[in-house]
Amino acid sequence: MGASPSLHAFEGYGIELEYMIVDRRTLSVLPIADALLRAGSGSDGTDVDRGRFGWSNEFVLHLVELKNVRPEPALEPLAAGFQGEIGVIGGLLAAHDARLMPGGMHPWMNPASDTRLWPHAHAPIYEAYDRVFGCRQHGQANLQSMHLNLPFCGDDEFSRLHAATRLLLPILPALAASSPIADGKASGALDTRMAAYGAAVERVPSVIGRVIPDPVHDRAGYERQVLAPMYRDIAPLDPDGVLRHEWLDARAAIPRFDRSALEIRVLDVQECPQADLAIAAAVTAVIRALYDGAWSTRPMQQAIGTDVLATLLGACIRDADEAVIDDGAYLRLLGFPGASCQAGELWQHLVDAALPDCDEPWRTPLNVILEQGPLARRILREIGTDASKAHLHTIYRALCDCLEVGRMFVG
Repeated sequence: MGASPSLHAFEGYGIELEYMIVDRRTLSVLPIADALLRAGSGSDGTDVDRGRFGWSNEFVLHLVELKNVRPEPALEPLAAGFQGEIGVIGGLLAAHDARLMPGGMHPWMNPASDTRLWPHAHAPIYEAYDRVFGCRQHGQANLQSMHLNLPFCGDDEFSRLHAATRLLLPILPALAASSPIADGKASGALDTRMAAYGAAVERVPSVIGRVIPDPVHDRAGYERQVLAPMYRDIAPLDPDGVLRHEWLDARAAIPRFDRSALEIRVLDVQECPQADLAIAAAVTAVIRALYDGAWSTRPMQQAIGTDVLATLLGACIRDADEAVIDDGAYLRLLGFPGASCQAGELWQHLVDAALPDCDEPWRTPLNVILEQGPLARRILREIGTDASKAHLHTIYRALCDCLEVGRMFVG
């Protein structure tokens, strides 16, 4: 995403979608992102510039990222735009007997044997990261997410946006979990990607903290409270300072002062861009309501403890929409009238309140998610009692088909 120093909060949106490249027949990961990007760019460059949209590499060769290259004033046109890019990529991958697979994790990838790091431009960064944290693991090499970037202008907007976002982070997996399968079987968590992500950088705990960020009031405070300890702690492992950048912060939402945006990282990628963008619309609408003080003030939002929010996040990572939230103080901050509820019920309340006139293109995907559960729940329902490799193959082939044509995965 390009820098947007003149944009105020909610004047623009940046979306990044990650997809794995898989063999069309076996659906196993295929490390050919460099070949795809060469075909798309017509050169050896690592970025494909297609006007409003761009494609780029991540640190493993079976992953490609799609993004709108400049902040867009509205989310609605992006769903069709991303779907069009997926169509173009699908055509290029067909020459390699490959296709894209959605979902937060590959269901049977073995990161220890299947990981191939990006060997081209910026490879020293990936190599340094691998030396420190070990990338051949779930949570590093096997994860696909949607990043939602929201702009801010100045410290006051940053503080308000950070407080509102921080409050909502724990329940995002209840809406977006799409990774219930790892190593060929149900993991016990509906958002296995986030469960693995939280443990992937534990060698340097200050890089991720409690996953949920602590309250931050301004840029100087963030540099003092987060960046300085993180850079200090990683210095003995990274003496050349290759990783000394603000993107090293692995928390659930991180300020990107290089582009004046807050980047939310808790969202698993879905079965099609329409679902991703519907979730982005719901999340953004609720954050905006919190930003405007609809149910609670900024000091009230900042006062809730990080440990409380981290506990709620853990419950939603495990149980998604069925996670029980019985912290009445937290629920009051979100305007919920009761003392206890399931996370899915809370999301129904939030969507009704923040998107009261929700119409297409968001109504259909949000209705599916709120009525049938997040994608992870629908996958598990489809698996039933048959978790054989053949049945998983059938289900994930259907998910690939959903991505290809832009269709929700429904029972």
